[in-house]
Formats: sequence, structure tokens, C-alpha cells
Amino acid sequence: MIRVLVTGAQGQLGQALQQEAVRHKTMEWHFQGRHDLDLLDAEMVDRMVRFLRPDVIINTAAYTAVDKAEEASSEAFALNRDAVGNLARSATEVDAKLVHLSTDYVYDNGQVTPYLESDPVRPASIYASSKLAGEELIIQSSPGHVVIRTSWLYGPVNHNFLKTMIRLGRERAELNVVFDQVGTPTCTTDLAEALAGLLVQGASDPKKMEAFNGIYNFSNEGVCSWYDFAVAIMRLRQLSCRVIPIRSAAFPTPAKRPAYSVMDKGRIKNQFGIPIAHWRDALERCLRENPGI
Repeated sequence: MIRVLVTGAQGQLGQALQQEAVRHKTMEWHFQGRHDLDLLDAEMVDRMVRFLRPDVIINTAAYTAVDKAEEASSEAFALNRDAVGNLARSATEVDAKLVHLSTDYVYDNGQVTPYLESDPVRPASIYASSKLAGEELIIQSSPGHVVIRTSWLYGPVNHNFLKTMIRLGRERAELNVVFDQVGTPTCTTDLAEALAGLLVQGASDPKKMEAFNGIYNFSNEGVCSWYDFAVAIMRLRQLSCRVIPIRSAAFPTPAKRPAYSVMDKGRIKNQFGIPIAHWRDALERCLRENPGI
């Protein structure tokens, strides 16, 4: 039986994994939130990892306030780099595989074709730089650890673009949304299912678990702008709010966002045969299964 430790249990992906864990009772799951485990306390992290001795650690904890990070770089680097380093060291000591969630924002090198994991990175914000620093600590600590870069994460809980659009769509007659930032939304349910599916494969075939290493891209399929995403949300929720496309220059933010961050998922699909839904289908399913949003 694979023993799995999940950090960031109260985040939107952590909660999605808790729902997914119910379907995978052949694995032993342990969920730790920030009130249970201080990832900045290296000794606490080490004690917890040594006590549980997990086979896999999934780190979903992160500092995700992209704009706030521009003025709070120490906090961003503490959680996105230093805490990750603590986990990586402890995981290596007990021979656990660390699976760490990162971001498409680390790419941002100006290309306009889907990013491969091997493409150059050029983070353009404090948030992205702190996430890349965490990735580097993981890869340096053990060749068996894993980084999964995902994008535009949303789901039925916590704060995210989907919930914000629905709230504003009910409050306003019209809404401005940028159309010149292009990427792919990722439903937390789909990502949680994929992560669990990878572990199931690893449990049945140790060679697959050993081969599960390095950097992988994962998002839903397809391409859209934030404007396209907002329009789809309004239509599916039957909200009359008019969405107006604007350029990013008309909506300045403290942190720079990538104009293009579509990722190629060929590596994870070819290696593990993981099915990935189109973003529109994933969004429709999310709203259908969560009518209370």
C-alpha cells in the first residue's frame, strides 16, 4: 500500500485531492494543512516525514498572491522556495518521492508555441521567480523528485477566477477582462484525478514509479484568453453580464503576467497515458457538479 502525505490540505488542490482520496482507499492518505504542519519549520517537517515515512509527498502548499508578492518577496520565497527545500531534504532522507506543484509562469520567455518542459525559463515576477527557485531545490536534491507545472487553476472552493467571475457576473451588468493573455484553465478535479492516477500506476508497476521523475506540464487541453474563459463562465451559468475584451495595458497590475503560457502535455500523456479533458468540457463538468457556486 502506498502511503501519501499531502501538504496544503486546505488549498483548492488539496481539497480536491481529499475528495479524490475517497475513491482510492487502497492508498493510505495523510493530509496536512498549514495549522497542522509549518513547512517553514525544518525540524517539524523532518519529524513529520520521519514519523509517517510516506512513499510519496504531494506538495500543494504555495504562496499564490501574485501581485502582493511584488512587495512581499520574503514571504513568497519563504513558502515557495525555503519550505520546498525543507520538504525535499526530508523526503530524500526517507527515500520518499516528492511531487511538487509549480506554475506555467516560470516560462514567459516570449515564444508563441506551446512550451515543452525543456524550453528555457524566464520568470518575470517575484511569484514566478520564487516558484522557479523551489523547483531548482527539488531537482538538485534528488533526480527522483517531480515538478508538475500547471496553469490557471480553478475549482469549487477557495478564491479563484471562476468564483470571482460568477460573483461579479451576478453583481454587474458588464465586466472588463483582458484578451491578450493566453493560456489554459485547469480544473482542480482533473489535476487531482491525474495525480491519483499516476500513483495508481506507480503502485502497480514500480518501474513506472521510478520513471516518474523530473518536470512535467499538466493543464486541461485547448487554448483560450481570460476573456474567452470569462465568456464561457457567463454562458454556462446563464448570467447576463456582458464581458468586454480589453488589453492588459488597460488593466495594469503590480506583477507582470505572461502573454502566452500554453503548455505541451506530450510528456505526461505519452509516458503514462493520462487522459486530459478540454478546458470547456472540464469547466462544464465543474459547474454541473457544483451547482452551488
